[in-house]
This record gives sequence, structure tokens and C-alpha cells, in this order.
Amino acid sequence: MKLAEALQERADLNRNIEQLNNRLNHNVLVQEGEQPVENPEKLKQELDASIARLSVLMACINHTNCQTVVDGQTLTELIAQKDALNLKIRIYKNVVYEGSQTAYRARNTEIKIKASVSIEDWQREIDGMSKELRLLDNKLQENNWKTELIE
Repeated sequence: MKLAEALQERADLNRNIEQLNNRLNHNVLVQEGEQPVENPEKLKQELDASIARLSVLMACINHTNCQTVVDGQTLTELIAQKDALNLKIRIYKNVVYEGSQTAYRARNTEIKIKASVSIEDWQREIDGMSKELRLLDNKLQENNWKTELIE
């Protein structure tokens, strides 16, 4: 199995676990004398099996990410770099958004509010980081499809 396939299965399992959780919650209480729409014990068994599979899959994915080296860095390091870049971009975008707000002045005597940073420079940095993020994500995706999952 390729790493990318394992990642897809992990996403499917996470969705399935969430759905099972919701189905269980909708079937644990019934009116006296009524039967639940689905058997909570069967749902529990399915939930337990899905969580067990998820645990095994996550361990294999993490092990593979730690062992796979691309351009002198492990996939784990590249993922951490991607996560940090995403965080930085999000914060910079918030700064640009806040700095781009204009305050309405009814009269010239009211206090004028202006940005304390160069919005244009910050936006240029965001654009550069966004390109770097796309390239990094492409590298990760490419290697996810090339790499065999270590089981």
C-alpha cells in the first residue's frame, strides 16, 4: 500500500468514526417500549474495529513519515515545515486584513486611523510564502504516492 492510500484510508476512518459516534448518540435513548433504529451494540463493535484499525494505520503512517527522507529531510520534518508555514500565512493574512480596515470619519477633526505596517510588503510576503507552501505540498503529495507504507 502506498502512503497516499493509507492517508486516504485514515481520512475515511476518521469520517466513519464521527458518523458512528453520531449514530450511537441517536440510538442510545428510546421511548419506553420502543426499539432503537440501529442496534447500539453492533454500532459499538463497528466503532471499536474502526478505532483499532485507525490506531494501527496512524502508527504505520507516522513510522513511514519518520523513515522516509526527501532532499535531506524526513517527511515528518516537511509536514512540520508545512504546518508552520500555514500558521504563519494565516497570522500574516489576519494582520493584513486588520491593517486594511479603514475607519469612517464624519469630520476632519476626528482621529485618523492608519496601518502601522506596510500592507503591500506584508501581502508580498504572503504571496511568496503561499508559493513556497504550494511547492512544499506538491513535494509531499508526490512522495506520498511514491512511498510504500512501512507496516
